Amino acid sequence: MLLRMLGVLLCALAACAEIAPVADFDLAKMAGKWYTVGFATNAQWFVNHKDSMKMGTSIMTPTEIGDMDLSYSSLKSDGSCWRMTHLAKKTDTPGRFIFHSHVWNNDNDMRVVDVVYDNYALVHTIKTKDGMSEVLNKLYSRTPQASDDLQQKFRQFSLDTGVLAENILILPPNGKTNKNTFTLYLIID
Repeated sequence: MLLRMLGVLLCALAACAEIAPVADFDLAKMAGKWYTVGFATNAQWFVNHKDSMKMGTSIMTPTEIGDMDLSYSSLKSDGSCWRMTHLAKKTDTPGRFIFHSHVWNNDNDMRVVDVVYDNYALVHTIKTKDGMSEVLNKLYSRTPQASDDLQQKFRQFSLDTGVLAENILILPPNGKTNKNTFTLYLIID
């Protein structure tokens, strides 16, 4: 099993090195609320927690200098609200951002690889800590639903970037929500 995971990781890293952001990326159009409807990674923390993960929300806010403020919120099991934010710094390549997570002590190379701004965004992130890298793909949607075609596109992209099929999830909603309540979502930045 360990050799299989190492092989997948090496293939994923080779594939990820060549994944470019979408052409003609428009940061202003990324602004607003997104639902995290898909999540895919071979990271061990995910394998251990994927059965309990639910759909969540993110707010993306462009800054005046072209960076992107990422704000995540979730409802914890005790009913309290948990929040995390990151300032993703722009790079010389539009649609590619980098940030360091002080919470998880890892470096993140995030790329918006496909987007229809009023519908969905496919985001690919390479997380590196202590010289080890992991792939994390997220499917964001402007609504809590994603079409079957979009779900399939996300699954295929995740497979192409080395994620095992059993580690690709379309996240279920977490009951009824209103504008002041967020659904449960394990945020690992």
